[in-house]
Amino acid sequence: PDAALADAPQLDVLHVPGGFGQEALMRDEAVLGWIRRQAEGAGHVFSVCTGALLLGGAGLLRGRRATTHWSAFALLPYFGAQPVDRRVVVDGTWVFAAGVTAGIDGALRLAAELRGIEVAQAIQLGMEYAPEPPFDSGTPRTAPAAILERARSAVAEITARREATARGIAADLGIALPAG
Repeated sequence: PDAALADAPQLDVLHVPGGFGQEALMRDEAVLGWIRRQAEGAGHVFSVCTGALLLGGAGLLRGRRATTHWSAFALLPYFGAQPVDRRVVVDGTWVFAAGVTAGIDGALRLAAELRGIEVAQAIQLGMEYAPEPPFDSGTPRTAPAAILERARSAVAEITARREATARGIAADLGIALPAG
């Protein structure tokens, strides 16, 4: 359904996706205010990839265990989050998925929470979700050094913009920046 943010009803599950478009929204008070209001009333909050940075921009990560895409993982402390280097992190009724494919894992965890393990298992079977990646290069820990360096170079510009924005948000939130 189409609706303006102001007209959207209270959601049972607030899903905050990430991707390259999120960077422009990290200081958009209309979006951040909506996220704050929705998160307050939602039964569950589900962040995928760099959607965690939007939750951080809204001031909602302080003290929360969270994860995000590897290229933005070091920014989580700027928002007061406790970074956890895992594909999926559950903190109460909040579910964080590291990258886009981890979103499937997180969605299945959320489905189990909302409708039970058997429903989540049926969804997993229906999708035939049994990943067998052809290469062991899906994380910075496992990717060959040359591949990791190319990937870091490819996202260096947006990573720098995200860090600059995160520094400003940390200052606004009164969060001491990590040393280094």
